[in-house]
Amino acid sequence: MSVTRENIDNVNARLTVKIEKADYEESVKAVLKDYRLKANIPGFRPGKVPAGIIQKRFGKAVLVEEVNKALSQDLTKYITEEKLPLLGEPLPNDELQKPIDWDTEDFEFVFDIALAPEVSINLTKKNKYKYHVIKVDDEMIDQQVEAITSNFGSNKPVDVVGEKSNVRGDFVQLSEDGQGLEEGISPKGVLLAIDLLKEDSVKADFIGKKKEDTVVFNPIKAYQNNHEVGHMLNIKPEEAETLESDFKFTITEILDFEKAEVNEELFKKTYGDDTEINTVEAFREKIKDDIAKNLSHSSDHKFTLDARDTLVEKTEMVLPEAFLKRWLLEKNNELTEEQVEKDFEHFMTDLKWQLIKDSFIKENELNVTPEEALGLARQITFSQFNQYGMYNLPDEQLDQFANMMLEKPEEKERIYGKILEDKVIEIIKEKVSVTEVEVSKDEFNEMIK
Repeated sequence: MSVTRENIDNVNARLTVKIEKADYEESVKAVLKDYRLKANIPGFRPGKVPAGIIQKRFGKAVLVEEVNKALSQDLTKYITEEKLPLLGEPLPNDELQKPIDWDTEDFEFVFDIALAPEVSINLTKKNKYKYHVIKVDDEMIDQQVEAITSNFGSNKPVDVVGEKSNVRGDFVQLSEDGQGLEEGISPKGVLLAIDLLKEDSVKADFIGKKKEDTVVFNPIKAYQNNHEVGHMLNIKPEEAETLESDFKFTITEILDFEKAEVNEELFKKTYGDDTEINTVEAFREKIKDDIAKNLSHSSDHKFTLDARDTLVEKTEMVLPEAFLKRWLLEKNNELTEEQVEKDFEHFMTDLKWQLIKDSFIKENELNVTPEEALGLARQITFSQFNQYGMYNLPDEQLDQFANMMLEKPEEKERIYGKILEDKVIEIIKEKVSVTEVEVSKDEFNEMIK
């Protein structure tokens, strides 16, 4: 086996790989021998098929497979040993590649490759960057207090149905003359939310009612959602599609939702029994800090985008555009040339940013430890549960969900990439002059647009 490289320019090169008989002969013999032992051919006992027949039936296919296997191994070995900074993957050179004659013993393959350019970033304190800090106002704090008190609120029994009451009761399907059908649909203990009723007349019929009172209505018209009605009446979706009957609903329980009171019990439910928060002021201050921390992620993201755009624009970089367009088309069969052209500028921006990051990573010998990866996975898990109002997830469960996340290759790659990018951004912050600018949330959202 031999591999030779011809440099076309700084970012394009050509590899010629020569495969000789000695590179594949033994592996082909081994595979054919295994075929002979396992082949089930009429007229021959297992393991007794003549080698000539095996060669005639399978020889060419095995040869092709083993040569291609040797080719792949040789290419990978050469690229690794030469430490070639490839962009994309080697592509066959359609112009120089001669048709392969599989009846010969030696083979030659020609590939085009693209090489990443050398990237040099020179940052000093003369480079000025803005870091936008989102101001936490009372409205944000009030909204979070509202969310927490609602999350820990509960339904309380009341005597009269109001506009936002939940009512529990029993359904009875009625005939056309208003009588209960003996074998009709009649689920019991169904919970209805009055404010979700779409038909105002039905909603008005419920308001003011008490326990044991009844309301007659058509669920399909009242909810205008066949799937929801099917679930509510415990019937199949196809039954709900054709349902036209009125139903009598007998109220057995009336519940009004009450938010939790802002007191020490709520503080402990939110932040754990060992929390030191014992006043409304301290509670609001803690919420303010939490909001600020969450908003800092948005500020960090904005700074990263700004740094990316600035560095991509100012860093001179020659890239093998023709090769990359070809590689994108061959890698993604569903893509068309028009789609590649349309999205190519965005692709190039991402590629340039990745090469810039790689330059910082190499220069500063950055890496990611398993502990760092687990820490970020825990943060992501914690934030996800917070969205559902779960603030006190035990450490063991956090670790369990975080480890499950890291077991998924795509998630693991994303987390490792995020940590490396964060480290690059910290280095950029250290090298340049950063000025904090306070903005409102609306102003920030407008800038993000």
